[in-house]
Amino acid sequence: MKWNKVKKGKSFITAFIGVSTILTLIVSLSVSSVSAQENVDTFDWTRENVSNLTITDQNTAPKINKDELVGITSDSYIWDSWPLQDMNGHPAVVNGFKIIFALSVPKDVLPGKRHDTAEIHYFYSKDGKTWESGGPVFKDGKALGSRQWAGSSIVHKNGELQIFYTATGQKNETQLSYDQRIATATADISTTNTSVTFKNWSKHKIILEADGEYYQTKEQTGNKETSYAFRDPYFFQDPKTREKYLLFEANSAGKLENRPYKHAYIGSDEFRQNHVSPESSKAYNGSIGIAKAANNDSSKFELMPPLLEANYVNDELERPSVIVKGNNYYLFAKTHSEKFASGLNAPEGLYGFTSESLFGGYQPLNESGLVIANPTDNPYQAYSWMVMPNGTVTSFVNYVNVDEKDIYEIGEQSTEYQMEHFGGVLAPSLKISITRDETKILHEKKQGVFK
Repeated sequence: MKWNKVKKGKSFITAFIGVSTILTLIVSLSVSSVSAQENVDTFDWTRENVSNLTITDQNTAPKINKDELVGITSDSYIWDSWPLQDMNGHPAVVNGFKIIFALSVPKDVLPGKRHDTAEIHYFYSKDGKTWESGGPVFKDGKALGSRQWAGSSIVHKNGELQIFYTATGQKNETQLSYDQRIATATADISTTNTSVTFKNWSKHKIILEADGEYYQTKEQTGNKETSYAFRDPYFFQDPKTREKYLLFEANSAGKLENRPYKHAYIGSDEFRQNHVSPESSKAYNGSIGIAKAANNDSSKFELMPPLLEANYVNDELERPSVIVKGNNYYLFAKTHSEKFASGLNAPEGLYGFTSESLFGGYQPLNESGLVIANPTDNPYQAYSWMVMPNGTVTSFVNYVNVDEKDIYEIGEQSTEYQMEHFGGVLAPSLKISITRDETKILHEKKQGVFK
């Protein structure tokens, strides 16, 4: 299936050629509701939006005291984490067990190098407070790539686990590479009174790769661009239509030298009159992508145009996710302060957008998009926020009490300094309220609470 791009403002319309083609596709994909036409109105997150940002008590997280926290494993760091979710996005319970997944490395790895050897571990608990480590999710060496980055995990109605993850690099590579593809595999969940294991793994399969039309490929990424992304899948079943999707982090397609400038990237006519966009801003092209399931078992997906682009604004919108509250969709992503383009001053934090449609009409929450910011005197204390359907927000402890050093200066410090100031544990969760297009932090919850 091909989602053909037909311009109508920022809308893109899919079209199939010929009735016989449609019938063939429906039969071959074994789906009952592949739409012959679906519109995606890609939202431009603008420099004007970000310039509306204000740090307040309602969007600033409480300061974390790392010394008061405990790890769920004594021999490993963990960071990006997510719960096993049911098809509606809620944390699942399997035979009395809650299960979470997290990127992990041994504690002798330099924190700044953890992404070079990351693998997904899992943890299980009956009370959601005391967690047991199950070790690596993939114990057979059959995971794709040279290491795994963040993903999403669901339990099907038949009790089967399906995990989506980022396969980074190439298996058995001799030099570290940053190829990123989205992969999936399934397994049976086996429980006893005291343990959880995964058995009867399917073959791992790459299901999505950047296409160069909607999403930038690694080959299209130039030396002047600070990052490349096609990662962080998040499974979402739309409660309104029951259609299944994957959201993911990406970059707008094309090479830097061919990238157009559009007024829509900057903001309103009035704002543009008094705003200067540095030339270097052209290199920032983060996006939030989406793909639609093309079969019943969610093993085949077709790329669609992005839900959101941040051209001239930001180049890394990590771990996107979406929840539905009332009649509205709430789209979230997190990003680092240094990933904003020159001329924009925005904190490391969780950002969000809302619309009455999954496929367009988004507006930034709180006018700018900012939902949660780290404290100004502890700007890197937490990261990788994930919003649960009930408003609970989880994260992990990143770097704390860094004496006004920026993230690059932290990386230049001694091994002892980096390990002393890195958390690598679950952070205290937060509770936020969401009312139409406004949010606020209500209170802090206990460490590692996912519900």
